[in-house]
Amino acid sequence: MLFGRSLFLLAIGLLAACYETQGPVGLTQGVQGAASGPEAAPPLEGVTDPYAAADRVRLEKTSPKEWTDLHNVFHLGARIVSGSEPQGEQALKRLADMGVRTILSVDGKEPDVELAARFGMRYVHIPIQYSGITHEEMLKIAKTFRELKGPFYVHCFHGRHRGPAAAAVGRLGLDGTSRERALALAEMRQWCGTSDKYDGLYRTIATATMPTRAETESYAWDFPGRHTMDGFRQSMIWMPRAFDNLKSLKVRDWAVDPDHPDVDPRNEAAKLFDLYAQSIGLDEVKERPEDFRGWMKESVEASRDLKTHLERLHAGEEGAKADADAAFTRVQKLCNSCHADYRDH
Repeated sequence: MLFGRSLFLLAIGLLAACYETQGPVGLTQGVQGAASGPEAAPPLEGVTDPYAAADRVRLEKTSPKEWTDLHNVFHLGARIVSGSEPQGEQALKRLADMGVRTILSVDGKEPDVELAARFGMRYVHIPIQYSGITHEEMLKIAKTFRELKGPFYVHCFHGRHRGPAAAAVGRLGLDGTSRERALALAEMRQWCGTSDKYDGLYRTIATATMPTRAETESYAWDFPGRHTMDGFRQSMIWMPRAFDNLKSLKVRDWAVDPDHPDVDPRNEAAKLFDLYAQSIGLDEVKERPEDFRGWMKESVEASRDLKTHLERLHAGEEGAKADADAAFTRVQKLCNSCHADYRDH
């Protein structure tokens, strides 16, 4: 009995080593069927630190594929690719050229369904949060992988956190990989760069019970291409995009990037201020705890200052750049403080 168990463990080790040596494989076309394929592996037991569990199998170091309109792209398996939001027509063409048939977005922004369709791809939109994946969201994600045409491209905004977690659901529910040996956790941490701040995402993949094929087959859902957000969640779709543009411009001392002449620091700062100013008047924000409301109020003030100082910089005023830098740093710190308590867990 002991000898048989030793052989089993040796076989598992050899399989893992083989995967580590070979890395991800090329995309394979195909239509998935709800009634075929393996069930998802059971949850890991005794996991107190799911982020650490992602380090149990060491992957061969590899770099993502990067383009100006598509970032952090990893081929996680024969049918699943993870990456950032595709920005425009050329990015979608790249995905089609890879062989992608279905794009799964777990970001809040509504996808460009029609543009993707022009390249023969279908969008499915299932927004999830940084705090983890609910059972209903898991059902929808697993059903998408099991019943729609692959290969699949899975994305959030940056392609680092929510997207890789959703892709891991596919690795478990479609590819039949084990929680750690099949590298669902390790891929998130070692390749895609999913932050340890998002304990809920790691915990979902490590310990959540994955829907069975019978569950996803009987689940009534029609794979919508768009899910409309409203209120504060709608604001939170656009705030990070304006912030990221400003972060890139700050590195350039607030000069416009010739490769992105439409991204102007004054316009981006005005967008960010408007989003904060509109959000603070929402009932759902007024009903939040005092510290949340305080961070929002300070963010309105800091983003207003940033907008003012960038206008001064454009007018050539001395000292305006240092003031703009300081205002941006303040906005960034306020975002981090609020996210740590209200978004990430």
